[in-house]
Amino acid sequence: MKAILFILAFFLVACNKETAPPVKTVRPALTRLAGDVSVETSLEYSGEIRARHEPVIGFRTGGKIIERRVSAGLRVKAGQILARLDASDAALKARSAQAQYRLALADAQRYRKLRRSGFISQAALDAKEAALKSASAEAELARNQTDYTVLRAEHDGVVETVLADVGQVVSQGQPVLRLADLGEAEAAFEIPEDQFSRFHVGDAAEVMAGDHPPLKGHLRELSQSADPASRTYPARVAFDVMSEKIALGMTARVLFKPAAKGELLIPLSAVYQQGKQAAVWVVAENKSVSLRPVTVSSYRDDGAIIAGGLKAGERIVVAGVHRLSEGEIIQPVDSK
Repeated sequence: MKAILFILAFFLVACNKETAPPVKTVRPALTRLAGDVSVETSLEYSGEIRARHEPVIGFRTGGKIIERRVSAGLRVKAGQILARLDASDAALKARSAQAQYRLALADAQRYRKLRRSGFISQAALDAKEAALKSASAEAELARNQTDYTVLRAEHDGVVETVLADVGQVVSQGQPVLRLADLGEAEAAFEIPEDQFSRFHVGDAAEVMAGDHPPLKGHLRELSQSADPASRTYPARVAFDVMSEKIALGMTARVLFKPAAKGELLIPLSAVYQQGKQAAVWVVAENKSVSLRPVTVSSYRDDGAIIAGGLKAGERIVVAGVHRLSEGEIIQPVDSK
């Protein structure tokens, strides 16, 4: 009995004992001081002034080329004749189609008179009217085929490349000439694969061509597929303001400058993306973290360029940014 009372007393004391509060752990986090971007050499590429639109044109019908009136480098006007095909066969087809049309027209006119006199049914007249429409369409198509034997410029431009010559038999749509549109010009160049990640469409650039002062522009196009032979990525810079002294074919130097003074370079792992808004975790003096929106001017393979929202010397978290919460206390660990 005494043993039972002793056991009951032990359990009563254990139940009345207060539970010890859990020990709050502080998460260690890699951090770094935000500093100025180190001075680096500007990126420069050699390229060529090209037209933005360079359509390859050809005949809308097949045949043998009997005349080519232009050569590479020649300026042409809209509507100007560039080349001709042998139109003998097309002319024969056009005459045959025209003869069939005249025959169908005569039949239709005769049947219309017979119908008015009541000698034939309306169905017989309708058949002749349908035959006339078909013959008219065939004649029109034949006339078009004759016109298609003449290749004309659709816009003012410069003949860049001749892809077919006199005596050559070409098929419908086969490239014959490359005609550059004079409306807009760009600097075309190629980016090596080890520098591809540094660039994004919209990056500011300067283009130098001939003895003309540098022209400001921006990266308009960056191919996402490398050239299989050179392993480089074709790119184009569009001019913000075009100059009449820039001519197609000029050698161009495309210059991308480093970040502007006052911008900051931080690791890519420090950027916390909230939809379209980028942010970073800033460490306060009491070691608490807060999420602050920042403005990213560009991304590079060695980090992100911050143009606003962050000051030099502020400590930021550079790893595990998606595991943090607002106001959380961390143990900063310097990142080398």
